[in-house]
Amino acid sequence: MFTGIIEGLGTITAIHPSGQGSRMSITADFDLDGTRIGDSIAVNGACLTAVALKGRQFAVDVSPETLQRSILGRTKIAERVNLERALRLSDRLDGHLVSGHVDGVGILRNRKRLANAIIITYSVPRNLSRYMIEKGSVAVDGTSLTINRCDQSSFDVSIIPHTARLTTLVGKKVGDPVNIETDMIGKYVERL
Repeated sequence: MFTGIIEGLGTITAIHPSGQGSRMSITADFDLDGTRIGDSIAVNGACLTAVALKGRQFAVDVSPETLQRSILGRTKIAERVNLERALRLSDRLDGHLVSGHVDGVGILRNRKRLANAIIITYSVPRNLSRYMIEKGSVAVDGTSLTINRCDQSSFDVSIIPHTARLTTLVGKKVGDPVNIETDMIGKYVERL
């Protein structure tokens, strides 16, 4: 379980195919003190398991399902990624509950400045937008955000300067894909 509050950035340093999956090596910009092999780390919002660890570098195995459903199948060496280690039960819960199970991919469609914020519009398929509500939560590349506006094919979020500095969101270009995880409560309510 995660909160969507990005802990820091990392850089993809190696990608090795492994059958239909892959193994990725990532170097974090921050100390991974207390992290152990077997711990969960969200990489651009996808919950992955650390299978090797040395200093600030860790390796993860990425399943075929994750490669197909998320943008990790398109990731390249030297690409910057958002990182968050799993929530501890004793931690404060900022952001919102994020499972790290990416629902699908959205596309950055528009970006504009409004006072101190950057308003970003993402297009999403209907099977994702159905779980979005105005002032609800969404995770974009693992970042917990509040939905300002939404319709059947898109939604807007406001990126404040703090979030802009600590995540990869404002470095993306129009047309770039992003991982989307919708709020889990809506999915459970629909299922019930």
